[in-house]
Amino acid sequence: MSLKIYNTLGGKKEVFTPIEPGKVKMYVCGPTVYNLAHIGNARPVVVFDTLFRLLQTLFDEVIYARNITDVDDKIIAAARDGNRSIESVTEEFTAKYREDMGELNALPPTLEPHATHNIGPMIELTEKLIEKGHAYAAEGHVLFAVESMADYGKLSGRSLDDMLAGARVEVASYKRHPGDFVLWKPAKEGEPGWDSPWGFGRPGWHLECSAMIREHLGDTIDIHGGGRDLIFPHHENEIAQSRCAHGGDYVRYWMHNAYIDIDGEKMSKSLGNVRTVRDLLGKYRGEVLRFALLSAHYRSPLNFSAELLDQAEATLTSLYNTLREVDDIPLDMEIQLEGEPFYEALCDDLNTPVAIAEIHALAKQLHKAADEDKPGIKARLLVAGNLLGILDQHPEDWLQGDAGDGISAEEIEAAIQARQDAKAAKDYARADAIRQELLEQGVVLEDSREGTKWRRS
Repeated sequence: MSLKIYNTLGGKKEVFTPIEPGKVKMYVCGPTVYNLAHIGNARPVVVFDTLFRLLQTLFDEVIYARNITDVDDKIIAAARDGNRSIESVTEEFTAKYREDMGELNALPPTLEPHATHNIGPMIELTEKLIEKGHAYAAEGHVLFAVESMADYGKLSGRSLDDMLAGARVEVASYKRHPGDFVLWKPAKEGEPGWDSPWGFGRPGWHLECSAMIREHLGDTIDIHGGGRDLIFPHHENEIAQSRCAHGGDYVRYWMHNAYIDIDGEKMSKSLGNVRTVRDLLGKYRGEVLRFALLSAHYRSPLNFSAELLDQAEATLTSLYNTLREVDDIPLDMEIQLEGEPFYEALCDDLNTPVAIAEIHALAKQLHKAADEDKPGIKARLLVAGNLLGILDQHPEDWLQGDAGDGISAEEIEAAIQARQDAKAAKDYARADAIRQELLEQGVVLEDSREGTKWRRS
C-alpha cells in the first residue's frame, strides 16, 4: 500500500517514495529545554510518533531523529532567573520532557541529537556558507545573506518584501539586508560559548537543525516535521542554509501540524491559558491526552477543552469495556494490514479521525460477532489501536485505574461481596444502597451472568 503525504513545499498530497528503497529518514524539531512542555508542544510529538509507527509497517528501516535544543537565550534567562547553572536547567527539563512524552505513549526517537554536542558541524556549515558567498562575518556575527538565494521563501510562499512587511525583524547595523539571519553570534560575558573563527560565541537557532541533520542523517532526508509556526522563519532558513552549502533537495517532504486553541482562544502567556502536559496529566491519563490530540486531522486546528478531554476519556472507557468483554478470547494475530480501512485512512496523509471512526466500527462488530469471528476482530481492533498508540493497557487496569484519594480496589471488592450477601438474604434495599454508595464514590457496577464487574467513572 502506498503512503500519501501532504507536502508543504508543493502544497498538495504526494505519494511518498523514500530516497533509499526500504529506508526512511525523518527529522522532527524537538524542544528548547528551559521549561515544561505545553500541550501545543505535544501535538507534533504525538502526530509524528503516529507517523513513525505507520512507517515501520511500510518500510524495513525507519530512522526518526528529534533534537534537543540545549543552548538558547530562553535557557540562559531561565538559569539566571533561577540562580542556577545552565546544565541543571537543561538536564531537568530534558528529563521532564521525556517523562511527559512517555506518558503520552510516544515511542523514543531513534536519535536524539543535542545542540551542544554538535557545535563542530555547525561551525563547519557556517564556514562553507561563507566560502560559497552565502554568508558574511560582521562585528563578531555571521549572517546568512538572504538575497544570495534566488528562491528564498519557496517553502512559505513569501517574497522578501512580504517577509519584511509587518514582521518583527531585528534591526542591526551589521546586517546587509534586514532579512539576513544569524548563523553565529558572540557570547556575552557569563554566557556559554565556544571558540570559532569569528570569536567566542554560539550558534543561531536556525543553524542547529541543518547541521545536525547533515551530521546524523546525511545531505538529504525524506521527511522533516514540526508545527506550522516553524514554516517561517525556521524551516525556511534551514532550507537556505543546507541547500546553499551542500546543494540537493535537503528535505523531500515537509509536514506541518496545525495550531491548538484553548477553549476557542489562541494559547498564549498573555491570555494565561497555557496548559502544560504535566498539569494536564494531574487530571487526565496520558492516553486521554493522546486520543484528544489525534481526534482532529493533524493539518486542522484543534480546540482543546475539558469537553474534548472528557469525551476522549469516555470513548476510551467504552473501547476498553468492549475489550474487557472479550478478555478471555485468544488473539488471532495473523492480520493483513493491506485493505484494512483504518490502515488505508492512516496511509492517506495520516487521517486519524477516519481511523478512529474505523476503530469504533470494529468495536461495534466485536459486540455483534459470532464467537468464531471474535478473535480476528479483536486482533484487528488492537492492531488499529497500536498504530494510534492507544488501547495498549489491560482493560481492567484502565477501567479500575488508580484509586488516588478515593476508595481502594479492596474496599470495592468488599462492598461488592456485601451487596451479594444482601441479595442472597433478599435484602434488596441494602443491595441497592451499596450500589448507590459506590456510584457516589465514582464506582460503576456492571452485573452479568458471569458476575459483577466494576469500573471507575
